[in-house]
Amino acid sequence: MNQHLIQTDLNEVPASRRVEKLRQISQVMKDYHPSISQSAAGLSERKQHVLIANTEGTLVEDTRVYTRLSIRAVASNGSEMQTGTYGPGALQGFEFVENLDTDFFAKDAARQAVTMLNAGLCPSGKMPVVMDNGFGGVIFHEACGHGLEASSVAKGLSVFSNKLGEQIASPVVTAIDDGTIKNAWGSLNVDDEGTPTQRKVLIENGVLKSYMIDKLNGRRMNMPSTGSGRRQNYRFAPTSRMTNTFIANGSHTLDEMIKNTEYGLYAKSMGGGSVNPGTGDFNFAVNEGYIIRNGKIEEPIRGAMLIGNGPEILHQIDMVGNNLARAQGMCGAASGSIPTDVGQPAIRVKEITVGGAKGE
Repeated sequence: MNQHLIQTDLNEVPASRRVEKLRQISQVMKDYHPSISQSAAGLSERKQHVLIANTEGTLVEDTRVYTRLSIRAVASNGSEMQTGTYGPGALQGFEFVENLDTDFFAKDAARQAVTMLNAGLCPSGKMPVVMDNGFGGVIFHEACGHGLEASSVAKGLSVFSNKLGEQIASPVVTAIDDGTIKNAWGSLNVDDEGTPTQRKVLIENGVLKSYMIDKLNGRRMNMPSTGSGRRQNYRFAPTSRMTNTFIANGSHTLDEMIKNTEYGLYAKSMGGGSVNPGTGDFNFAVNEGYIIRNGKIEEPIRGAMLIGNGPEILHQIDMVGNNLARAQGMCGAASGSIPTDVGQPAIRVKEITVGGAKGE
C-alpha cells in the first residue's frame, strides 16, 4: 500500500512554471540586502520505479518521487564572500514546492550570508555548545548513526557492537530512525529488499535499544530485518542504511539552554564535516555561529569547527529542546547515494572542543 501519495506528477508541470518559481526565489535573495552579489535557485526532480523479486517469494513494486530545492545566496564586500544555503526536499511531487514558504528560505539564506560576512573570527577552546534544530542532527547521523547500521555492527567494526541494553548516551537522549513518516525525504513504502519500513527507537533515555538491519547482516547477527536495506539503484547491493534519523524532543526550550550557559557557542546552522566510522571521531563546520555570554546570544562569529567523538558527545548532552525539525541531505556509502533526513531539537553539549582562528 502506498503511504506517500503524490498530488502533482512531475510530468504535469510545464517548464515555464518551474522556471518562474525559481526566478521568484532568486529575486527575493537579491532584494534582501545590497551586499548579496549572487543568488541561485535550482530544482531537482526524480522518479524511481523499483521492482523487487527474490527466491523467498517476495514480489514488490514501488514508485518513489523526489522533489528538492537548492537555494544559495552569496554576500560580498569586495574582498571576501560568505554563503547561506538551504536544500529542502520531500518524497512528493511539485506540490511540495508550491506549498513551501520559499520566501522564508530565500530570505534566511541571504540573512545568513550577510550576517557571516560581518562576523568576527571564532575563539578556540573547550566550551559548552548549543546546537540548534534541523541540520544540527547531521552530527548524530554521521558520528553515531552510521555506527548503528548493521553493516558495521555485524562485523564488529562499530563502537556500538554488542552493546544492546547498555547506557551509551545521556538519559535525556532518545534517538529514532523512522522510514514511515508520510512524504518525508528519507521515507519508503518498502526498503530495497522488499521489507516494509519501520519506526525504530535506536536509543531510549540513553539506552541502546535497536540497530538498523538489512537481511544479510541480520543473518550474521541472528536478528530480523528492520526494513533498513537500501541502495541507490540496481547497480549496488543493498545494505543497512538510515532513512529519517533524529533525536526526539526533550523538555527544555532553546531560551533555557542559552540562559543556562554563561559562556559558549551557539551553533545556529551546521555545515559539512568528516567522521571516522570506526572510532566516531569527527569534525564539523559551523555555518552560522554566535558567542553566548552571560546567558545571552551576542556577536556573530565565523570559522568555527566542532571537534569531538560521537560516543563521548552522546554522554555530554545535558539539555534537549522541544523544537524538533528535520533537514534533508544525500548520504553516500557502500550501496550508493540515497536520500536521508537528519534532525533534532536544539541540544546543549556541556563541553566540546571548538576550533577557531582566534585564540582566547
